[in-house]
Amino acid sequence: MNKPSLEHQYQLDTSGLFCPEPIMLLHKQLDEMQTGEVLLLIATDPATTRDVPKFCQFLKHSLVNQEEDQQQYRYWLKKA
Repeated sequence: MNKPSLEHQYQLDTSGLFCPEPIMLLHKQLDEMQTGEVLLLIATDPATTRDVPKFCQFLKHSLVNQEEDQQQYRYWLKKA
């Protein structure tokens, strides 16, 4: 299944890690990015479906898109 990937400047793969590690690594990566840049976060922890949108809402980052298939979650976040 080939879907066009959304454009992003950074990618962070947190596969195999569980809460709170994906969010901690996400926070660290976003700190190193410039406003308006997009990060693709890849995760396997189902808790990220709750945590990532709340993280974005709290810190005012944009959750551009999210996808899920076969226990892999992908999130595109634009830094505020």
